[in-house]
Amino acid sequence: MRPTFGTFDEAWAERLVGSRPRRGIDGFLGIVVTEVQPGRLVAEMDVTKDVITVMGTMHGGCLSAMCDHVLGVVMYPVMQPGYWAATTEFKINLLAPVTTGVCRATSEIVAMSKRMAVVRIEIENEGRLVALAQGTCTIVAPKAGPASRAE
Repeated sequence: MRPTFGTFDEAWAERLVGSRPRRGIDGFLGIVVTEVQPGRLVAEMDVTKDVITVMGTMHGGCLSAMCDHVLGVVMYPVMQPGYWAATTEFKINLLAPVTTGVCRATSEIVAMSKRMAVVRIEIENEGRLVALAQGTCTIVAPKAGPASRAE
């Protein structure tokens, strides 16, 4: 059973879909969000020669970085404006080697309170599950003061 959310910022979600980041790990890896729903996000990453090791497979760190990215980003449309999410931990199982194609990550919020959330992530490649992860995000409120939107 998925949790329900008191807020969903559709405009923020729409800005995410299809945008190609120019910097950061998501920009380097080419992670592109393809779908956003309340508590659920799908993103894709092309497997390029830049992330293939001497052994001929994608480094597990690339899949870990993809997990970390979608673990946090899924939070933003359902958090209050001004709040931010910080990954505090995640555990990943690398299940199969990746050599070509597209990796598709689906992240879903399993549980969420005012201060934390648990998110599950599945990554598929070429029709098979290649990684499974679960992590925790701390939800950080904006600092009080003139720069925040205190109500």
